[in-house]
Amino acid sequence: MKKINLPVHAIAHARAGDKGDVSNISLIAYLDNGWQLINSLATEEAVLNIFKHLGATKVDRYELPGLKALNFVIQNALGGGVNSSLRLDRHGKTLSSHLLNELVLPITENMIPINSPYLKKFKD
Repeated sequence: MKKINLPVHAIAHARAGDKGDVSNISLIAYLDNGWQLINSLATEEAVLNIFKHLGATKVDRYELPGLKALNFVIQNALGGGVNSSLRLDRHGKTLSSHLLNELVLPITENMIPINSPYLKKFKD
């Protein structure tokens, strides 16, 4: 089956939260096939590499297979936290969008929801 390297937002959505200087991002697959890929390739190391430029020092990953989700707890990613950070996004809500864009995976057509514009990439 044809694989195309695409950002993970082709097959998943995300939510973000914060507690102090810790960002909490959940990555949730739309379909079972997408969940299998995300579960195998969205590693702690991959996520840490995406957020190192913000000062992140450690990532813990938790699997939630019943929800087709992974939860990443990212240490030191918020510039000190909401009360001390000088960043525009002190809560880190945009970090979920950053993860969705920067995590690129080899995606097959059967991982993409039927209403996705990404399906056009497989017709070319």
